[in-house]
Order: sequence, then structure tokens, then C-alpha cells
Amino acid sequence: MITVLGASGFIGSHLANRLQTLGLQYQAIGRTDALPAKNLGHVIYCIGLTADFRSRLLDTVEAHVCNLLGLVRNCEFESLLYLSSTRLYANDDSSSEEKALHVEPRRPTDLFNISKAMGESIVLNCCQNARVARVSNVYGPDFTSENFVSSIIRDAISNRKVVFLTAPDSAKDYISVDDAVNGLIQIATSGRERTYNLASGVNVSHAELANRLQTLTGCEIEFAPGAETVRFPQINIDRMRKEFNFAPASILDDFGPLIRLYETNREALK
Repeated sequence: MITVLGASGFIGSHLANRLQTLGLQYQAIGRTDALPAKNLGHVIYCIGLTADFRSRLLDTVEAHVCNLLGLVRNCEFESLLYLSSTRLYANDDSSSEEKALHVEPRRPTDLFNISKAMGESIVLNCCQNARVARVSNVYGPDFTSENFVSSIIRDAISNRKVVFLTAPDSAKDYISVDDAVNGLIQIATSGRERTYNLASGVNVSHAELANRLQTLTGCEIEFAPGAETVRFPQINIDRMRKEFNFAPASILDDFGPLIRLYETNREALK
């Protein structure tokens, strides 16, 4: 039995659908649903905030830490996989799973990182048979999301113009939701390590995304004057490659089919 916590969210809902397709026994539990009074089996903790965390700082801590405490204190399970984030490498120049992490409590955006690090620490120190997946920026058919990829595709289709708020040489890692959920299932059911980077392993610049978006939609591209450069270190996925033969897709290759999905679902973009 696999229990998906946060099954109403983007990753959680796709994970539940994938488990159903594979014919695996699972239960899908939303963030606010009561936990069943029985052994939950293999738990995948997908409860979390992404794009809106800056305006919901206390909700971010509750999702990443407080709800997790209730699970660890009150529930029985065979294993636990906690979804963390590759944003934890934002203040460093490398991304090995074994390296020490660095955060700055006085920086508001680091509250997200600190809450994820706290969640990791709870899982890795207070639970048996527990693992962490540090997931990079997940893209897919998330039509109403304020996440970066969803928002620029919506703007390209609906407004015919995309304004990037960070510089063209800004760059980060993107992973498709299909690759992410497949990786999570592999880690949860047979992972040998305690921490995994779940990413594409390739940084893509905003200039590359803008060029691809313009080619596919004909939209106007603009970069905000004085926009800062935000670059994340390239994410090391050697562990996933060696253990699971992990071969994730490229967002640049996926942009065409993804844009067609958004165009087909124009009503959902409003």
C-alpha cells in the first residue's frame, strides 16, 4: 500500500493517477483530510507550497513541518518519502546530496529552504526507513498554477506577450511531472539511499525558454529593465541515474506538446 499525502496538489494528483495506471494499491489523501487509523504503508509526503510561498510564509511552515510532525507522532507506516526541494542548493555552487546545506534566516525567501531542511531533518532523524527526494522545478499541465512555467505559457497563449522579471542568463533545472512521479515511485518502493536529487540534471536559461516560446507561439518577449540574474547550480542526478537508470526529458523538447495542451484547454486558463 502506498499512501499519497497531499493528493489534491499538482504532484500528488499526478502521482495518484500514475499509481492507478500501474495497478498499484494506493490511497490518496488531501492536505486537510483526516489520516486513517491504520498502518499507512509506504507514505509519500507531497504536502507543500511552491509559487505562493512568499505571500504565505506561515502556511509554508505548517505544510512543510507542522503537518509532518502530526504524521510522524501519530501514525504508523512502513516507510516515508518526504518531498523536499533543490532550492536548498540556492546558496551554494554544487549540489551533491551529501554536502552540507547553507541558509540565511534573515532572508525572507530562505524561509522556504529552512522549512524544507527542517522537514528533512525530522524525517531523517526521527523515522525509520525514511528518505528524502529533493525535487527541482516541476512542469506539466497545471493550467491555473502561478508557477513560472505555467505562467509564461499562459501569458504567451492568452496575452500574446511574456514579460520575464529576471535576466535572460538566469537559469535553473526543470523536470516533467511524469518523470518526477515515476522517480518518486521508484525511490519510495526500492530506494537504497536516504536522499535523492530528482531533477533533469540540466540547467535551462530564460533566454532559451523565451526563444522556444516565441518560436512555438509567435508571442512577444520582453525582459524587465534592470532584471537581476538568478542562477542555480546544476543539479547532480548521478545517484538517480546509477540506481534507477533515470533518463529525464528536456523541457525544451517538451515545450511543443505542453503548449498544445494549454491551447486545447484555453477555458481553464481564464
